[in-house]
Amino acid sequence: MKTNDMDFFHQATMRICGSLDIHMVLDRCFDFLKEFIPSDGLTMHIYDAKEACLVNIAMTKASGFKSIESPLPISGRARKFVEEQREKSVHLINHPEEHIVGRYVWEAMGKLPMSSLVLHLIIEDEVLGVVSLFTKGVDRYIQEHARLFGLLHDPFAVALANTLKHQEVLRLQELLADDNQYLNRQLHHLSGDEIVGAKFGLKNVMEMVRQVAPLTSQVLLLGETGVGKEVIANAIHYSSPRAGKPFIKVNCGAIPESLMDSELFGHEKGAFTGALTQKRGRFERADKGTLFLDEIGELPLQAQVRLLRVLQNKEVERVGGTAPIPVNIRIIAATHQNLEQMIDQGKFREDLWFRLNVFPITIPPLRQRRSDIPALVFYFMERKAREMNFREQPVPVPGSLERLQSYDWPGNVRELENMVERTMIQNMTATPGEPLGFEDSYSKFRKTNPPENSCPISRPLLLDEAMKAHIQEVLQMANGKVQGEKGAAALLGINPSTLRHRMKKLGIPYGRKG
Repeated sequence: MKTNDMDFFHQATMRICGSLDIHMVLDRCFDFLKEFIPSDGLTMHIYDAKEACLVNIAMTKASGFKSIESPLPISGRARKFVEEQREKSVHLINHPEEHIVGRYVWEAMGKLPMSSLVLHLIIEDEVLGVVSLFTKGVDRYIQEHARLFGLLHDPFAVALANTLKHQEVLRLQELLADDNQYLNRQLHHLSGDEIVGAKFGLKNVMEMVRQVAPLTSQVLLLGETGVGKEVIANAIHYSSPRAGKPFIKVNCGAIPESLMDSELFGHEKGAFTGALTQKRGRFERADKGTLFLDEIGELPLQAQVRLLRVLQNKEVERVGGTAPIPVNIRIIAATHQNLEQMIDQGKFREDLWFRLNVFPITIPPLRQRRSDIPALVFYFMERKAREMNFREQPVPVPGSLERLQSYDWPGNVRELENMVERTMIQNMTATPGEPLGFEDSYSKFRKTNPPENSCPISRPLLLDEAMKAHIQEVLQMANGKVQGEKGAAALLGINPSTLRHRMKKLGIPYGRKG
């Protein structure tokens, strides 16, 4: 290769392989090539064998020529010509109207007198497509032009291959986004589309949901464990203009404190030992959507400071990063704890509480909406029957629903759901069609009344004392097991990490007996 050829090849390759934007590539390359070869435009095509047509990938702006907007069907003879090309050759076409394939492009561009150089791009014996340089007038190109243009086969072939791969990645990303939205809608339909009690015990709550859902205001959901705060968060998101965008859920009590910043805000590659790649945090993933922060009271003070900055500045900064990343998110926070009391104790920032407490919604416990219990029981029976492949829809024993309504349900809706599931599991070995009595399961949850001759309590129990006694009682039922299907956390309806945290705070030892 001559010295001037080397320089020509180097300069052209820098422009061809300098971007994934193929339109920018052709524009830069065209500006360079026209200094050496007569040029009025540059175009790139691929052959779609399935549709038997030529497809334009990119084209520079060429004055006087029509743009090629749609695929160009070609004849069987032209298809055979294209499919048999296996040489990295340049076709010098000074009369495109006479060429077996060139005439289709010539017609689409307006049938102007023109000359063209067509370079077939081939990698490992696979024909990728062609890149064509063209100019106005006939007989404008000579063999030297063709030789010079042919030097650029490899960089053009790599550029086209990268473009096709990049377009496939973008297509798959769009499919994945559509699939995710569809699955989110299906999961929403299965888990929270219907809110039992919306017209009765939760009527006031749902009215507040309707008021706040169309807005961007932060929402704070308050209520005991198991009342259905996540269901209400679902209702707010899917009733809002952000319904088609991400709905990211974070249990603040389930993330180790050492990983909290990385999980919420992301990290840069090499930010700390083990950070082998860049990672987007939950805030970035929730961009233009909703972030649901459950158990917000468990958020460490350091993470509270960073959350406050996000709410104030509408931007996040990854661990190890220097550039802020703008985010457009709506925060829905939830807790069963008394945040005002935690503020007095120095465990929760007052300024963060003011930011989150824009629109508080208190979800009543199940004992304050006993009229919803029959509807909830039937709802859970129908759903569990579907999950367990029951042949017939079970029905409760007459009078059993009234007994369920007499119980206080300290675990709320989650406790009721567990009780229904337990009863249905026990009923699987019963005679087909036998009604559900709930007696065995109910007795395991129901608190027994103290004997009449027992000593009266000299003073009411403190909240921590009552909680400690209840956790110890449930641990006994679970034989000391905290985690798992029959563990204390599952019976209480809370996250195992949250339970361990409370046990540590209350001085209850960990570990399974025996």
